[in-house]
Amino acid sequence: MTPSTTTPTSARQLATPGALGLADLVALFDDLQFTLECCERLVAELARPRVDAVVVEALWVSALNAYARCFRTGDRGLHLTVDDVQATGVPGEVAEWHALLGRIRDFSIDGPVNPREAYSVGVSQSSTGEASGVVITSAARPLVDEVTVKQTGRLAFELSRLVDERIKEHQQTVFAAASKLTPAQLSALPEIEVASQ
Repeated sequence: MTPSTTTPTSARQLATPGALGLADLVALFDDLQFTLECCERLVAELARPRVDAVVVEALWVSALNAYARCFRTGDRGLHLTVDDVQATGVPGEVAEWHALLGRIRDFSIDGPVNPREAYSVGVSQSSTGEASGVVITSAARPLVDEVTVKQTGRLAFELSRLVDERIKEHQQTVFAAASKLTPAQLSALPEIEVASQ
């Protein structure tokens, strides 16, 4: 039996390891798509005559966070690995790029200093050499550049393709197991809402 192609009006929730794993894969795909969308918006923002630094930082940090979440180990072990990054076929040193994205994310989110500016405090001197006041200066850290964003978006796109294939395979496995349930067993499962698209 093959899955139905009609849009269902109701469904029953599966809590099998396979179904939970499939949910994890879909969540990974969503995070990768979010990363890609952030990168696309960043490229557009960086091309503007007057770049909004707040928008750039918000999109970039959001992209890095969603990307990093795809590599966190979960209860069911369904997450991406460095091997997956290398399997994308993206040219260049992708494992190193992946590691760099992790370091940038950590600095931007969990770092001990302000990721936008570096601040220094000094003392001014009078003509006689005595201290005459306190001076606070700052140096802006550079915004993310277009090449970095495009490279990150390309990696997220290729990882999305990889995860999409895993979703298809996993979905077939879950359906094969579910199709063995009797109508009484299916009816005993909790009902879940099916949103119309």
